[in-house]
Amino acid sequence: MVVNFQHSCWSINPTSHHPLIHHEPSSSSKLLPMVITKSVAAHAHRGEGAVQDDTNYDTDINSTRKGSGTSARSRRLLKIREEKRKREYDRTHNYPAWAKVLEDACKHDSELRAVLGDSIGNPEQMKQKVQQRVRSKGPDFRKSKTGSVLSFKVSFRDFNPTDSYIWFELYGSPTDRDVVLIGSVIQSWYVMGRLGAFNSSNLQLANLSMDHNPIYDANKGFKVMPSSFHDISDVEFQDNWGRVWVDLGTSDILAVDVLLNCLTVLSSEYLGIQQVVFGGRRMGDWEEGMTSPEFGYKTFKI
Repeated sequence: MVVNFQHSCWSINPTSHHPLIHHEPSSSSKLLPMVITKSVAAHAHRGEGAVQDDTNYDTDINSTRKGSGTSARSRRLLKIREEKRKREYDRTHNYPAWAKVLEDACKHDSELRAVLGDSIGNPEQMKQKVQQRVRSKGPDFRKSKTGSVLSFKVSFRDFNPTDSYIWFELYGSPTDRDVVLIGSVIQSWYVMGRLGAFNSSNLQLANLSMDHNPIYDANKGFKVMPSSFHDISDVEFQDNWGRVWVDLGTSDILAVDVLLNCLTVLSSEYLGIQQVVFGGRRMGDWEEGMTSPEFGYKTFKI
């Protein structure tokens, strides 16, 4: 009996493995492992670049994290550079013209530089400094000659209270108004000294509190030995230097403190004084005997 396996209902799939039938591997089954192998290899080859990119990306991230975690100083420096770059940009594109004018003026004006202080470079702070200066000067701010915001220097050079010069160095040659101001202060100081105002032996109220009505002993003040100035010269000026010769007589050195208090306010409110020197025979370019107004000589009669 011949069995037709091709048309039989019990047909055998050539790819299946029946235990009773021995099959030779077909060409398609031989090619299948090769196709799979080539496919996997191609897939692996296509993914190799992506895997390598992922590896590089992870490495970059790790290195970045490592750098950012261990270089706080570098981040601070970077932040400072960014802020500096931003300031330079704002300075170039948004810096007010009036602030630039003030900065340029500060290069040649020490008083203006002292007014602005550390606000240079910050327009808002510069504006506040100038407004504060205007408020402190009041209506006299626009006058051509104003006081100095800098305190003057005080020095002593073999000062003899009974025979010495007192020197004043100004910021420039004094005007007639300046001569009258300084001369009037010296004159008033001399008049008070002549009347015995600078007598430290009779300072009954200096250390008392004014919370309660103090008691002044007039008899004690009358019995105190008087002290007064003996003599004074006219106030002279040559260029930016001025001088006055004094003999304080029996007045106490308290007179010097009072004079410096007066000159401090005079310098800050009305005219600038660079320094005051007690003693010394010659200061600056002072020339003895030069009394011609043509060469900058001026005087105030006491």
